[in-house]
Parts: sequence; structure tokens; C-alpha cells
Amino acid sequence: MDFTVEFYETTTGACPVREFLDNLKSGDPDDFAAVVAGLAKLKNRQYHREPLSKPLGDGLFELRHVGKLNTRVLWFFVQNRRIVAVHALRNKGQSIPIRDIATARERMKDWQKREAP
Repeated sequence: MDFTVEFYETTTGACPVREFLDNLKSGDPDDFAAVVAGLAKLKNRQYHREPLSKPLGDGLFELRHVGKLNTRVLWFFVQNRRIVAVHALRNKGQSIPIRDIATARERMKDWQKREAP
């Protein structure tokens, strides 16, 4: 049984990960294709570990793509084999800045507050 991948939406209807991907598509089509392929792989449980995916703690995970810049999509699991992508970023370093992890955690809490049964 496969997982489904969804994107977090704000209360105003903005979709930060989709907006990030749209910008990436126009700015770096090769990395865009690799990240979209990585998101598609998340539908299969075998890719929920390194090197494609890595746990960040407290239920948050990262999808990892190494290119000219490191591209990350932060996500979490929800019931019924669903994955919600909440934040995306590019950086030169190996670690994810604390502010980006904080943003992802805030969005995860917001989603859980609004969407959880």
C-alpha cells in the first residue's frame, strides 16, 4: 500500500512548498526534476530512510537532494499513510538552519490543529 504526498496550505490558501517548487522549476529545472522524483519516491516506504530521507526529530523528516545547492523538503506523517510536505529550502551547508526547522514545526502544528480529526 502506497503513501500519498500532500502539500501544507496556510489559512489564506498559500502553498509554500508548491511555490518553492514553481520557483525551482524556472530557476533550476534539473534540481526541480530531482526533487519531484524524490517526492514521488516517498510514496514507497523503502525511501523513508537515508540517503533520500532523514528524521529530524519530533515527527519531522527531510527529503534530501544534493545538487549545486542542497535542496530539502521538510515533511511529516499523518494517519492513513499520508505525508504532508510543510517547508522547502536550498542551502550550501549540510545542516538545516534552525529558523527553517522552526518554520516547518510551526506549519506542522498548524496543520495538526486545523486538519486532525
